[in-house]
Amino acid sequence: MPARRIEEGAEVPSTELKHTFQIAAPPEEVFAHLAEPSHYVGLSPLVVAVRDVRRDGDTVHYTAVERFRFLGVRHDNLIDVTLTAAPDGLPHSAEVSGEVRSPGGVRMSYRFAIAREGTGSIVTLHLRTPLGLLRFAASQARKVQRSRARVLTARLTRPA
Repeated sequence: MPARRIEEGAEVPSTELKHTFQIAAPPEEVFAHLAEPSHYVGLSPLVVAVRDVRRDGDTVHYTAVERFRFLGVRHDNLIDVTLTAAPDGLPHSAEVSGEVRSPGGVRMSYRFAIAREGTGSIVTLHLRTPLGLLRFAASQARKVQRSRARVLTARLTRPA
């Protein structure tokens, strides 16, 4: 059973997904890639565009356009993203995290923890969503995590 959380005064079910993968690239390179909103096009398989990018120090606000099919109908979902890049531990470690607010009450947070342990990256995605969307949102989030690992590895792995 998913954990129960209080959000904006209402109880909503939530679930946490975690995926760990290795990338043959230094933490500085992985961090720089994940800290740039435009790199999420294709990195997240549903994201087809990023627009309205506004920077404020280590925080970036932008709109991501997710395109998906739901019940056989194509839908472009505009989501508000707040991305925070924390390079404090470089060259050994860093974090990139974000908060996503999507129509329909879907709230998601994510965190990339990047460590120099074999240049590995730990990806933790915490998803909060209304009861009626939990199964759909969680299945989409699992697909996104697996795809991000493959795409990021392909983009950043250097030839041996």
